[in-house]
Amino acid sequence: MTHQSRLDTSPHVSDEVRKTTCYMCACRCGIDVHMKGGEVAYIDGNRDHPVNRGVLCAKGSAGIMQVNAPSRLRAPLKRVGPRGAGAFEEISWDEALQIATDWLDPIRKTDPSKLAFFTGRDQSQSFTSFWAQNFGTPNYAAHGGFCSVNMAAAGIYTMGGAFWEFGQPDWDRTKLFMLFGVAEDHDSNPIKMGIGKLKARGARVIGVNPIRTGYNAVADDWVAITPGTDGLFILSLVHELMRAGKIDLDYLARYTNAPVLVNSDPTSAEHGLFLRDADGKPLVIDRVTGQPAAFDTPGVRPDLAATHEVGGITHRPVMHLMAERYLDAQYAPEAVADRCGIPAPRIRAIAAELARVAFDEAITLDQEWTDFRGETHQTMTGRPVSFHAMRGISAHSNGFQTARALHVLQIILGTIEVPGGFRFKPPYPKPASAHPTPHCHSKPDCPLDGPHLGFPRGPEDLALKEDGSPARIDKAFTWENPLSAHGLMHMVISNAHAGDPYRIDTLFFYMANMSWNSSMNTGGVIDMLTDTDETGEYVIPRIIYSDAYSSEMVAYADLILPDTTYLERHDCISMLDRPICEADAAADAIRWPVVEPDRDVRGFQTVLVQLANKLKLPGFTAEDDTPRYADYADYIVSHERKPGIGPLMGFRGDGSKTGRGAPNPDQLQRYIANGGFFVSHIPEGANYYKPWNRAYQDWAVKTGIYDAPQPYLFDLYVEPMRKFQLAAEGHGPRQPPDHLRAHVRAAMDPLPHWSPPLEDDHVDTRDFPLHALTQRPMAMYHSWGTQNAWLRQIHGHNPLYLPTRVWAQHGFAAGDWARVTSTHGEIVVPVAHMAALNEHTVWTWNAIGKRKGTWALDAGAPEATRGFLLNHLIHELLPERGDGLRWSNSDPITGQAAWFDLRVRIEKAPAPAEAQPAFAPIKSPVGPGPDHLAWKVEK
Repeated sequence: MTHQSRLDTSPHVSDEVRKTTCYMCACRCGIDVHMKGGEVAYIDGNRDHPVNRGVLCAKGSAGIMQVNAPSRLRAPLKRVGPRGAGAFEEISWDEALQIATDWLDPIRKTDPSKLAFFTGRDQSQSFTSFWAQNFGTPNYAAHGGFCSVNMAAAGIYTMGGAFWEFGQPDWDRTKLFMLFGVAEDHDSNPIKMGIGKLKARGARVIGVNPIRTGYNAVADDWVAITPGTDGLFILSLVHELMRAGKIDLDYLARYTNAPVLVNSDPTSAEHGLFLRDADGKPLVIDRVTGQPAAFDTPGVRPDLAATHEVGGITHRPVMHLMAERYLDAQYAPEAVADRCGIPAPRIRAIAAELARVAFDEAITLDQEWTDFRGETHQTMTGRPVSFHAMRGISAHSNGFQTARALHVLQIILGTIEVPGGFRFKPPYPKPASAHPTPHCHSKPDCPLDGPHLGFPRGPEDLALKEDGSPARIDKAFTWENPLSAHGLMHMVISNAHAGDPYRIDTLFFYMANMSWNSSMNTGGVIDMLTDTDETGEYVIPRIIYSDAYSSEMVAYADLILPDTTYLERHDCISMLDRPICEADAAADAIRWPVVEPDRDVRGFQTVLVQLANKLKLPGFTAEDDTPRYADYADYIVSHERKPGIGPLMGFRGDGSKTGRGAPNPDQLQRYIANGGFFVSHIPEGANYYKPWNRAYQDWAVKTGIYDAPQPYLFDLYVEPMRKFQLAAEGHGPRQPPDHLRAHVRAAMDPLPHWSPPLEDDHVDTRDFPLHALTQRPMAMYHSWGTQNAWLRQIHGHNPLYLPTRVWAQHGFAAGDWARVTSTHGEIVVPVAHMAALNEHTVWTWNAIGKRKGTWALDAGAPEATRGFLLNHLIHELLPERGDGLRWSNSDPITGQAAWFDLRVRIEKAPAPAEAQPAFAPIKSPVGPGPDHLAWKVEK
């Protein structure tokens, strides 16, 4: 008999479990951190957590490698050589904070706008914006401007929320789920869990994406759309549904501005604006009385067809304008098929399937509810069709209107906030009118006059100086991009270097790898960061940077404030910011130091508190001139944005209050004892029809989401956009400069339309016939995962994937390399064949390529030799077109970076020693990691 070793089938995993929140992507899943002897031994999912219910992906489990990564920064650093050389000396925190104070204090006392403070994916934007507001600079924003602001802004302006953090499909009831442009990195565990439910019930999934990976690979039907044409495809579906009469007329009349009356006189200064009553409320025609009435009048039955004449001017309902626009033959399937790459019969079939499921398979719940007009309904009608979309449709110069088009498609089907459809997560829905407007009036030694970011209602809310020039360094909220709700982080360095609109003194970045994968035009940005003037001084005088790891950006900073890893600090996933709510519950969460740092590092948010205390910033300083907060944990517990409302909604007051209540000094301990999160469930009967449901509105007021009930209509027609058009047409006190009038008039269409991506107008597409895309891998998130010893084994390098047509046309074979050229530059990279790919598209994984010397990687690491970025082919400015203007490579409405408009050509190339361009190695303050990364957590 063969001897068999004795196996311990129940090994001792841990002697303690500490529950906190994952930070390996943006899901914010709950995790159980298993500890042995005070060290992290293992991470798995928290089964009680509302986000993931115990499910955890490879990224989450690999969090243990983040807290042990050799690339972690170890102490504050001061640059002692030229920028980019990587020459630093370690300094104390006292010295680091004093240097930062010495740089920032004179700026604040003379001209706060000379500080540009921009943060990456920090998940604490309510706090970082509060800090910037109290410093007094108008120059603050987070990463959304180069990520997916089109999705967020289009959703807010249309219906009060968008996908992912704003809402989710009704996974338990939907019967047809349609995804647009979704990669695998956002909300991945909840979507995987949701798709699992759909598959188990036999519901259908349609994936619309040029690339068939991840969710699209498990879809029942894959639509290989041509990049940048999603909006045209969606509006063709709208055309077909309207032509067939397959729209929810009752829903449109009750809950949208489809019946609202619009001035139809082209000679009027109010042409295209709503007819309103003395209180400013939009008017509709009541079907019962035939007379105009405010939209929220009790008992009113809005008419979708009736017109009304006042003072000789005819006012028509929005529904008329929609019919004229979308029944036009330009949106017929035959008219769009070639451009979209989708045959006309298939477009018709998808439209028919949407209609069949929405109307023939409608759901009725026996649930009584009362609407905002006081009418009580005995049932809830559901349209079991739901949608989800992300960066794939929004990272185009036509992305805002495309996202708007998708929301209009949902709305005309009646699928928003109904059983089986798309459902908002608290604190949403919140329409644009419930959000602040942007503020920009900066004065010496004063806080800013209000929050930096917001949603303009018209030209009066633009961030302009008295002379009409941009007030912000990124030109957000200007005539060039009026609705830039998240700023334009990708334009900060370029504008600061050009001194356009003005010079700054200090760039202050957090978790934003702007000298590598977070910037377009990577080589050009590096040159800007290191450029000197005629006196030998840097054009951008000072750069402060905070990161937990030795990234590419570290070498280009003058002062490094090293951050902790996510298991070593406090964080607040707040209702004021980016909470973890579900459609049936409000929820928030914390992170807390489950382990103490073994290096001289501090959580960035605490460093900001310490800087605020040294600078004596208002909001952080009490009336007796003493600090209000000792650190970020103190801020989380003690700060009140308004009386009774703080960063965390749970365990307030004496510990029994939810949403509203005095600060509770034991709040963090209560969260820790509760698994790191808090949940408040929406009452039964209040969890659908949220924008119009009195029970939900009352619950939201009680919870502190609203101060008063605020029901509203969905905006199929966005009136604030028409106000910008009117200004461009010569009306009103604030008008665009003449050279931008046509630009504003075309872009700010209040009804969604489709236009070709801007790059198509700036390049000869015959010369650059292919679309080039990046997509984030499920196993990684931004650039952090590439230095993770476990995750980099999944994506150690990235080929450029080519469709069958291109592969055969150029005679490629396995192991070949290609030269890829755009109007901006060229790269030479390895290629691979992929059949499940739009035939006019090439693509690769995002952020895999690394610069030698960074992230503690060996110089011969595959990420630094075969890995590459498409960023080298993309520019933050569009190619010149002879008008002398610097046109941002962005959406002209929101300013979102148009990463996915890139056009290229491709040819076979001899295999180089490594991917091109190859940048010189950077000297890292942490040096290369060990050849073998291994340790054992004992007992």
